[in-house]
Amino acid sequence: MKKTINIRAMSTADLPTIKQIIAENQLFPAHYLDEMSHGYFSQQTPEYWLVAECKQGEVVGVAYSAPEQMTAGTWNLLMIAVAKSHQGQGVGSQLMFATETKLRSMQTRILLVETSSLPAYELTRRFYPKLGYQKIATVPDYYDKGDDKVIFWKSLNR
Repeated sequence: MKKTINIRAMSTADLPTIKQIIAENQLFPAHYLDEMSHGYFSQQTPEYWLVAECKQGEVVGVAYSAPEQMTAGTWNLLMIAVAKSHQGQGVGSQLMFATETKLRSMQTRILLVETSSLPAYELTRRFYPKLGYQKIATVPDYYDKGDDKVIFWKSLNR
């Protein structure tokens, strides 16, 4: 079932809820979010953060992308997370669509996504091809021994 959600730019008021979503999904220690988002809030870096909210402003997802250094029009999706209670309902797809739409308006050519090869990330690895991403590379033992980096690519010029 696809949920009706609102996608908007992240605010500092969203950080506590986003930390809960990150912790729930076991992406990384949630306190890292403060440092990760500092450049965005201080407007020192050209990052792009979106949140998905439903009901009365309940934040249920987040997407974070940034330009790849020393490239012309290549960006990376560095994080996407949806509250467990809202997974499988189209929230992640809507966050990706909104991210791609914004990046296209900024003349972005390519969006890269990376994820882990571990079995826990199987659903994630199946998600991106459904949205038109191609698996283009695997970097062996990138995150840890036996935990490869899997890279997906999509042209935003189409």
